[in-house]
Amino acid sequence: MPKVQMTTLGYIEKEDAYLMLHRVKKEQDVNEGKWIGIGGKFEYGESPEDCMKRETEEETGLTVTSMKFRGILTFICDKQDPEYICLYTIDGFRGQIRDCDEGVLKWVPKDEISRLNLWEGDRIFFDLIQKDAPFFSLKLRYEGDQLMEAVLNGEKDLVHIFGDVFR
Repeated sequence: MPKVQMTTLGYIEKEDAYLMLHRVKKEQDVNEGKWIGIGGKFEYGESPEDCMKRETEEETGLTVTSMKFRGILTFICDKQDPEYICLYTIDGFRGQIRDCDEGVLKWVPKDEISRLNLWEGDRIFFDLIQKDAPFFSLKLRYEGDQLMEAVLNGEKDLVHIFGDVFR
């Protein structure tokens, strides 16, 4: 039986842009070539907030001063063990961005995010975040890079509803 990982994922906001990480530096990376947020695995004894703050500082050099817990993602992919991901937006920080050993950091205008090479499920939660949706649970199941199932709050299979929009 696969081991389930607990991780965080955060999107740092500045004006009308998110700080995105283009994953191009790690070998054998399930996210290779994709644009994602900041985050990583919990360490022993950490709360989700502790993990998000530590990962932000490690990957960007920034210190989080304000963030909002947006939802829980269940990420199932045949390329790796499943993950429960605590999703945050970060609207307060201090410090200077430094180079990241996992990829290239870049401020991307929010209206250009959809043009990036994203996981298809990320498009769903970006839409929820932009609409300031209440706290949500989103289950995303992939075969390779193809989104096969997207279930919002245990009720709606968004892939079935929207079909080719996510393919």
